Amino acid sequence: MIESNLSLSNEDTHHDHDSGTVVQESKPELKRPAMYSVVMLNDDYTPMEFVVEVLQTFFSKTPEQATQIMLTVHTKGSAVCATYTKDVAETKAALVNQYARDCQHPLMCEIAPAQD
Repeated sequence: MIESNLSLSNEDTHHDHDSGTVVQESKPELKRPAMYSVVMLNDDYTPMEFVVEVLQTFFSKTPEQATQIMLTVHTKGSAVCATYTKDVAETKAALVNQYARDCQHPLMCEIAPAQD
């Protein structure tokens, strides 16, 4: 007897679906995450070759791109290496800072909200 009721219940549910009733789920509005730039700061001690190496290793820059960014850091005091979501930017900056310390260079990166 219980099996019979379960069977009817499943059929009723299936029948309701066939009745044409449509429930539209509203999609949540998605917005892009805030973006942050990894900014490399100039210092008077880190060799230019090391800066180019860091830009190629941590930011996947070509030798030409890395050299251009290194020259901007050298002449203007800082330059954007790349732009990421906040978590990724923080991680990249921390990795560069740790690597520079490990190699006994004072090179520093920080993050800043990206300019639109």
